Amino acid sequence: MKKPELLVPASSLEVLKTAVRYGADAVYIGGEVFGLRAKAKNFSLEEMAEGVEFAHEHGVKVYVTANILAHNADIEPVKVYFNDLKKVKPDALIISDPAIFTIAKEVLPEMELHISTQANNTNYGTYNFWYNLGAKRVVSARELSIKEISEIRKNIPKDMEIETFVHGAMCISYSGRCLLSSFMTGRDANKGACTHPCRWKYAVVEENRPGEYMPIEENERGTYIFNSKDLCMIDHIPELVEAGIDSFKIEGRMKTALYVATVARTYRMAIDDYFENPDKYRENIPKYKKLISQCTYRQYTTGFFFGKPDETTQIYDANVYERDYVYLGIVGDETAPLEYSLEQKNKFYTGQKIEVMKPDGRDIEVEVVAIKDEEGNEMESCPHPKQKLTINLGMELDKGDILRMKDE
Repeated sequence: MKKPELLVPASSLEVLKTAVRYGADAVYIGGEVFGLRAKAKNFSLEEMAEGVEFAHEHGVKVYVTANILAHNADIEPVKVYFNDLKKVKPDALIISDPAIFTIAKEVLPEMELHISTQANNTNYGTYNFWYNLGAKRVVSARELSIKEISEIRKNIPKDMEIETFVHGAMCISYSGRCLLSSFMTGRDANKGACTHPCRWKYAVVEENRPGEYMPIEENERGTYIFNSKDLCMIDHIPELVEAGIDSFKIEGRMKTALYVATVARTYRMAIDDYFENPDKYRENIPKYKKLISQCTYRQYTTGFFFGKPDETTQIYDANVYERDYVYLGIVGDETAPLEYSLEQKNKFYTGQKIEVMKPDGRDIEVEVVAIKDEEGNEMESCPHPKQKLTINLGMELDKGDILRMKDE
């Protein structure tokens, strides 16, 4: 039985390095153009090259997204962009548009090509179509059940790979093909600029009563009729493996390093435990479910994997996140014995109890011994986000360790 790849998102070079350190087998990233997360920080070509080099040094692959639905004005710039990628040398491109796929084959003939979920890949005929054109892998539509994925596996070549989302935000539209954002704000979701109107609050207006807004009562927070819960399959690893999925994909190219570290570490642990001993995996499911909830999420669902979800399993009754932990930052270089650089993400103070999150699964509670500003002056607290600091936690740390604290 083949162990699946754990594919983790990264919004920046910093987050890519976190994904690598916390257990990813592969990382997918977006450049500054032609990806579907235009509002993510994304990568310059220089950062992309550094990220690919770092990942390859640790035996991790990097895939670059170029999965917009292209318009006429995109065609020539895509050719220029793909020529630039020759120097970067990623392991694969993720594409949804046939024109962009054709250009990639012409400009980067040796590049491995993966077909994005945006291409609505819902049957084995579609998989075989892309395989015959030269695609190595197809990302299944989020609307498929485990049974349907198993049927696809039986009806495609053995060397063709299936990639499937197993964790993260769900789009209420069919595999992301949404027009709400473009219609309401002029920002095209299919070109990476989604404003997420599915998360907004709505009311009903009756045709003959203009101006009278009638709420659709759900709870005291309001009405969120387009919202979906977040996908989580951490307790269904055996079913996913048996279905023949080659790559377990995590959603979240807009998320923080804390999210990436938490999810990557937990799925790494669960996958490895299952392949070491299925009984060990089953015994540890409560542990995985607890760990996976230690980052921001919207309540969890199994999505479409076990059939079409009803409103109790899919629709979310509010647009607020669950949050148990606050992200404080990533440990940088050691500047003096027990002192480390840090770009602070949220406020904390001297004497406070925080946690050091280790890639090997340990979470170590420590007390903040000292905080210094860039000039070396001691501070009682650090009120301003993104402030560069030096911290002393009374213990040796490793570069790349994640710092967090419980959300009181």
